[in-house]
Amino acid sequence: MQIGMIGLGRMGANMAERLRRGGHEVIGYDRNQEVSDVGSLSELVDKLKPPRAAWVMVPSGDPTEKTIQELAGLLDKGDLIIDGGNSNFRDSMRHAGELEEQGLLFMDAGTSGGIWGLKIGYCLMVGGGDEAFKRVESALKTLAPEDGYAHVGPAGAGHFTKMVHNGIEYAMLQSYAEGFEILEASQFDLDLHQLAALWNHGSVVRSWLLELAESAFDKDPDLSKIRGYVEDSGEGRWTVFEAINENVAAPTIAASLFARFVSRQEDSFSMRVIAALRNEFGGHAVKTE
Repeated sequence: MQIGMIGLGRMGANMAERLRRGGHEVIGYDRNQEVSDVGSLSELVDKLKPPRAAWVMVPSGDPTEKTIQELAGLLDKGDLIIDGGNSNFRDSMRHAGELEEQGLLFMDAGTSGGIWGLKIGYCLMVGGGDEAFKRVESALKTLAPEDGYAHVGPAGAGHFTKMVHNGIEYAMLQSYAEGFEILEASQFDLDLHQLAALWNHGSVVRSWLLELAESAFDKDPDLSKIRGYVEDSGEGRWTVFEAINENVAAPTIAASLFARFVSRQEDSFSMRVIAALRNEFGGHAVKTE
């Protein structure tokens, strides 16, 4: 099929390449004209044959909002917009309703796979109507590994499931991180690369993330080249918000999110308060500047 890919960063460019390798015609647009096939969104729409399919892979929030609004003003009735970024599912539900009023179709495609997606495929969690899903299913099949895509529900369901997926990811990463820190701090001179490799063979904690840990420790055994600063892209926060909204206890995901906040503080004030209180009640030594 023919598809327009808007946003040719690390994910979008690799997705476009995987689609091309699968025999699809992809016309890409990016603000960086060095990698763009066309000079504008208007030119992209002109080159697509009706009914058109435009896949948006730009950062969530304002960039996605502006891109969808601009596309909506350029497309014709029956055309389809797919949001494959990490948008909030409530925004996707709103987009679906607004675009429907204009006669346009909308799908939200939660996309997981990162920089490895070009080689092994992307896990795709798709929300939207049956008509839109069937129209692009051949492209989804190309992008995903075997059994790696699904129509999970109406508009918003794709980004909702991707949000929870990323919340689970936060907790898994935190668990591995804490475990390896305990190993690293122990009295034993342990080889963390060896242990990561070992646990990937028959252990109940084996996973692709652990394979990546094995790779990271192989490159830098004590991770000395990496600063312990961890950003969050939003989905972990949204997962915690929704857990609160639904009265669901999610202490592990919440704690993993807050641990990322702590990682960004070179001299955490809360840790200074704890040190001061321990000194006050127990005379415990404190480090001073």
